[in-house]
Amino acid sequence: MLTVTNLNQYYGGSHILRDVSFELPHGKVTALLGRNGVGKTTLLRTLMGLVPARSGKVAYDDQDLTHARPYERARAGIGYVPQGREIFPRLSVEENLEMGLATRPNGAKLPERIFGMFPVLKQMLHRRGGDLSGGQQQQLAIARALAMQPKVLVLDEPTEGIQPSIIKDIERAIRSLAATGEMSILVVEQYYDFARSLADQYLVMERGEIIARGRGADMETDGVKGLLAV
Repeated sequence: MLTVTNLNQYYGGSHILRDVSFELPHGKVTALLGRNGVGKTTLLRTLMGLVPARSGKVAYDDQDLTHARPYERARAGIGYVPQGREIFPRLSVEENLEMGLATRPNGAKLPERIFGMFPVLKQMLHRRGGDLSGGQQQQLAIARALAMQPKVLVLDEPTEGIQPSIIKDIERAIRSLAATGEMSILVVEQYYDFARSLADQYLVMERGEIIARGRGADMETDGVKGLLAV
C-alpha cells in the first residue's frame, strides 16, 4: 500500500499542497479529481520525487520514500505516466517500450500483455514515437510504464486531448489491470465519467487540499460532479 501523510509543497511563497494524506490500497483504483490549478500534477511530481516534499511522508509497504530519488521510486515499483505523455519522439515504439525495462533484470522481455491491451503498438513497433497520433502516444506511455511491471501505477490526465475511441481502449486497459489485483492504480482526472467508471475510491482536491473522499460507487450520491463545476 502506498501511503501519503501530511504532504506539504510550496512554489516560492505559495503553499501548493496542504497536509495531503491518503492511501492507495493494493489492487484498487483510486481516482483523484479536481479542477485545473488545484495541485494535482504538483502532488504527482512530489510523489515521484521530481520535486522535493517540504514536509510530510511518502511510504510504500513501510519503505520510506519521502527523500528517495525518482529512479529509486521506480525501482521500488512505482510506474508513472506523466501529463503530456513525454515519450521519446525520435526513438521507435519498441525502443520507447524498452526504456520501461530499465528497472528489470538484464535480459527481461517486454510483457506480452501490453500488446494484448494495445495491439496497435505491435503493428507500429518500428515506427518513430513522434509519428504516432496523440492517442497512440498515450497508449505507448502507459505501455512503457507497464513494461516495468509496477506495483503502483500513477496516471496523470490519461484522457487529455484523446479521441473518444482511444479513451475507451484506455478505460478497458485500466479495468483489466485492476481486475488482476496486482497493483494499486492512481488516476488523476478531470473527466468525471471516466473516473467514475473506474474508481474503487475517489479523492477530490481543492486549493491543495483533499476536500472529499469516499467509495467510487458513491460518487453520484456524494455530489462529486458538483464539486468539479467551475
